[in-house]
Amino acid sequence: MGCPGRKTLSFFLIFVPVCLHGALSQEAGPAGPRKPFFERLRRLEEQFRRFQEVTLTHLRGIASNYNVSYNVDVRFRSLAEESQAVALAVNQSQAAVQGDLAHLRARMRKMERKSRKADSRLRALDLALGEKSEPRARERKVQKDALQDTLARLSDLVHRQGARLAALEGRLHMATLGAVAPAPVPGPGLAQPDRPRLGSPKLQRGRQALGAAPEPGSAAQDSAQGTRGRPASGGHQTLNGAATAPPARTPERPGETCPAGPVLVFPNASTENVVPLGPGFPTALRALSFCSWVRTASGRLGTLLSYTTEDNDNKLVLHGRDSLAPGSIHFVIGDPAFRELPLQLLLDGRWHHVCVLWTSVQGRYWLHVDRRLVAAGSHFREGYEIPPGGSLVLGQEQDSVGGGFDSSEAFVGSVSGVAIWDRALVPGEVASLAAGRELPTGAILTLANATRVGGFVQRANCTCLELCP
Repeated sequence: MGCPGRKTLSFFLIFVPVCLHGALSQEAGPAGPRKPFFERLRRLEEQFRRFQEVTLTHLRGIASNYNVSYNVDVRFRSLAEESQAVALAVNQSQAAVQGDLAHLRARMRKMERKSRKADSRLRALDLALGEKSEPRARERKVQKDALQDTLARLSDLVHRQGARLAALEGRLHMATLGAVAPAPVPGPGLAQPDRPRLGSPKLQRGRQALGAAPEPGSAAQDSAQGTRGRPASGGHQTLNGAATAPPARTPERPGETCPAGPVLVFPNASTENVVPLGPGFPTALRALSFCSWVRTASGRLGTLLSYTTEDNDNKLVLHGRDSLAPGSIHFVIGDPAFRELPLQLLLDGRWHHVCVLWTSVQGRYWLHVDRRLVAAGSHFREGYEIPPGGSLVLGQEQDSVGGGFDSSEAFVGSVSGVAIWDRALVPGEVASLAAGRELPTGAILTLANATRVGGFVQRANCTCLELCP
């Protein structure tokens, strides 16, 4: 590293005598005028001083470069040592990782062998269980289908026998009335004999004497039903004829037993006339019974009941409108599925008892009016479930939750005894309701659940519905 400094120093030692010799030769030359000796000497001293400064600066640069190069060598040696240590550590870590990987590979091979054995055992168990469970599943399915068919047959049998019972009671009523000795038109001083009611002791004695009206669900009914064909599935039928001919309905007189309770009067077709029943259905419904006393004040029925949820504005509706035939009403479950029910009997301006029943088992439904089975059908929303949490109102058809009313679909008239069950009532319970007796157990909503009475709707309490204005 000191060679460049020595070469530079020898160069300057040679260069100085040459410069002095050139200056002396210039003095000795004949050309040009001679200058004083001291002035030339002073110039030489200045040149020599500048040369010394330049030489000193150059030597200092050389010395600084030498120190830098020395420090670089030391750093290079330290870096080389550190790199060797890092390489050694890396080699050691690689050896450790490779050892761990070898152990993991061995364990994975063992686990794979164990998992293959477990899979083979599970497949064998699944095969064995499948062979054992398939017959049981088929047997359970057959039993379930048979149970559903039996339940459907029994339900249809009960309702048809209930209709026969109501018809026989009507005949018995007429026969009892005919058995009373006819008298001439009473004069001013003669009292007219009272006609026996359906629940009177005289009528009960006449019923026992005839013995023609078996109790619902009895063996005699089952044997009698065995000779009758089942109604056609998948459709809607209206039951007519002598077997279901209604008895003449007469208004109750003061002092006799008759339906009583709070009455809601809808005086006009205003969209403000609405009665919410809250808080709607508490649970999902796979069966339903809606019963009410109804008296209409116009030539159409309007909407009796409307149940709406966020995803469907017609989850459950009993409504009529101007476009429908008079006395017709749509029974909707999960729009757009519906059945058209004939309720022309309700257009006479008198009180009638109406019950609409439905069950998701084979989608069966029944319509009772004054204890008579007026219509029945099947395969209507079979297996469907009416969801909870919606808005339930009386008197209006909802196009949105709690609103969207149309005056052409509003109910005009009076209702009483409104009740809803989460099951299908049997004909005996329907007949008991129509006779003005207590509600069957298990009603989930009644008029007691009315949250408010809106618009022009009036609420009245009557000792007898026939006496209500």
